[in-house]
Amino acid sequence: MANRGFAVLQMNFRGSVGYGKKFWESSFKQWGLSMQDDITDGVNWLIEKGIADPDRVAIYGGSYGGYATLAGMTFTPELYAAGVDYVGVSNLFTFLNTIPPYWEPLLDMMHEMVGHPEKDSVQLRQTSPVFHADKIQAPLFIAQGANDPRVNKDESDQMVEALKERGVEVQYMVKDNEGHGFRNEENRFDFYGAMEKFLEEHLLTEEEK
Repeated sequence: MANRGFAVLQMNFRGSVGYGKKFWESSFKQWGLSMQDDITDGVNWLIEKGIADPDRVAIYGGSYGGYATLAGMTFTPELYAAGVDYVGVSNLFTFLNTIPPYWEPLLDMMHEMVGHPEKDSVQLRQTSPVFHADKIQAPLFIAQGANDPRVNKDESDQMVEALKERGVEVQYMVKDNEGHGFRNEENRFDFYGAMEKFLEEHLLTEEEK
């Protein structure tokens, strides 16, 4: 994106690795809460410093970053002119209930880090973007692998369906031969090319295009 002339901020929100155990643990059960606040604070900092135009900010991420994209567009919709969700989580209940078999030994840790579907049900509903799709104001582009074992395709399908019911613009790319993240080079070119056009359409002025 920087190569295409966009100013890019890559956030080290709490929970990012490489900053010690305390920083990592500060993210536990904070999906959509303080972890998202870190991203929001970063965007506001960019605006205050005059680096970003407040009317032309997009949010993009993959996996958890895809969740953060959806959370940003639902919980702070006024901040973003567009969003790109790449293999992201939309519903924390279905995400936790479709954990693949090879994650089973880590399931207790997932419940500690993200939340328990029963014990933390109120919070998980509050922080699942799919239940707040009515708040999305900006165009959204979603990309998903059909065979994704970690973030099931249903995560993207749910959000697309919720937005289409409201008549909100959503561009949806599904690759049948991909899992969690695109590995096929042709699919990568297709995705990044489509994302570039999407961002140009919704962020650039006619003169910049």
